[in-house]
Amino acid sequence: MKYRSTRGQSNGLSFENAVLQGLAPDGGLYIPSEIPKVPFSKIAEWANLKFTDLAYQVLRLYIDVNEIPDEDLKSIIEKSYSTFSNKDITPLNKLPNVTNDKLYVLELFHGPTFAFKDVALQFLGNLFEYFLLRKNKDKKPNEKQAGITVLGATSGDTGGAAIYGLRGKKNISVFILHPKGRVSNIQESQMTSVLDPNVFNVSVEGTFDDCQETVKACFSDAEFKSKYQLGAINSINWARILAQTVYYFYSYFTLLKKLNVTVDPSTKAESLPKIQFVVPSGNFGDILAGYYAVRMGLPADRLCIATNENDILYRFMQTGSYEKKKVGPNEPEVKQTLSPAMDILISSNFERLIWYLVRGDGRVESTTATAADEEKASATIAKWMQELKTSGGFTASAEVLERAHTLFDSFNVTDEKTTETIGRYYHCKSSSYVLDPHTAVGVAAAEKMVAKNPVYTICLSTAHPGKFPDAVLPAINNFNGEKINNKEVTYEEIAPEALVNLLGRPKKCIDVKTDGGKKEIALKQVKYVIEETMKGF
Repeated sequence: MKYRSTRGQSNGLSFENAVLQGLAPDGGLYIPSEIPKVPFSKIAEWANLKFTDLAYQVLRLYIDVNEIPDEDLKSIIEKSYSTFSNKDITPLNKLPNVTNDKLYVLELFHGPTFAFKDVALQFLGNLFEYFLLRKNKDKKPNEKQAGITVLGATSGDTGGAAIYGLRGKKNISVFILHPKGRVSNIQESQMTSVLDPNVFNVSVEGTFDDCQETVKACFSDAEFKSKYQLGAINSINWARILAQTVYYFYSYFTLLKKLNVTVDPSTKAESLPKIQFVVPSGNFGDILAGYYAVRMGLPADRLCIATNENDILYRFMQTGSYEKKKVGPNEPEVKQTLSPAMDILISSNFERLIWYLVRGDGRVESTTATAADEEKASATIAKWMQELKTSGGFTASAEVLERAHTLFDSFNVTDEKTTETIGRYYHCKSSSYVLDPHTAVGVAAAEKMVAKNPVYTICLSTAHPGKFPDAVLPAINNFNGEKINNKEVTYEEIAPEALVNLLGRPKKCIDVKTDGGKKEIALKQVKYVIEETMKGF
């Protein structure tokens, strides 16, 4: 399997090079040269595999054995998920029957930082370590070791997951940018309380998009990227998308088991219960993994993009126009919501999906697309991304939007609805379930989705509610005036001990001022921080 850029100027890369480069030199994102098509008879053979064995089967399709031998890949996978607290890694649970008995949540928060990002970043951290150990194994003690400077931006959860996946790893330095005051206190504490000497948190005055644009600008500076051997941990890195495809297959099989449906190689996919997925979406990486799973052969009926009020993805699905929301002179481009990890102006991974849509693919691959069509798709993507940068948006053709609609739906959810949903599921009379605000966005959208398409629905639960007490506790304690035993629910009642113990720990963080969010100042200051810090390495 080789990898190519969505913008067409970088092709034929190995998996290792695509992972280590992260962002292509032309500014595009790496995608596989082809998406493996797996017959359902083969997929059915995976039905009873444990998570790590299923991960091996899926990942092996995208990673040549001459790059990572079988036993090495299995070892990386086992090591990556040994840090999870639940034996199922990503367990599936039925939601209380508040509005519908077909709603399930896929709990992706049982890793070390209690967020779905752990699924990919524990794996990516071990990949980086594996590649560097291999590069350095024959070097003499006094010879310079190959290293990597990991640079990423976070709207909250990516930072903590990346740091926990890379802390203490030899020859790896980690710089994580987060928007000052725009992540939860718990998320900020998770990142800044890690005092390992290879970890550097950078608090940037501005929004997540300012941080993300700064990261992309650093990667686009060929000299700077080469000098510091920059590596990407954001979902622009293909390995993150790949790792996340696994739990779509795993949750599908888990739900069939809960429904007492057996699967074997003779089973016809169309005879099985229909299942759809609803995904809280910010940077589009999580739901993009679902797209790859469907293209591989997972018989999911629909994929639903759930957004908060920063709803560029929802608006695209309605109109075909992908553009920054127009705001007044004193209004922020990015609205600060109760679901901060989704407070994103531009969804980086959407570029990957758009490439396929322009090429002629919808939920299935075009049977007529040629190499010339791929070149045309890359040229179109490059043009649209330039328009997005200079004019704030672009408009896709009706055909492109129609192809998107062959698989995708979308709903947007307000803060008010998010709060109401958290309270409603906590105070359900039959049983109680605590939603984090991002999952609540997904569940609110899932209720709309089930009304539109009444099939079994899996909503991805992206973070533990204990990471967002400022959203969760008021929603629970002020819901219709109801209180459990006439007392307020406390943080300790909804949070795991590891999160409670974060409070009051020593912190390490570098502040970057940008004169009110000026991007050129942010870039200059972040480069300076990296240059000065790396003098000591």
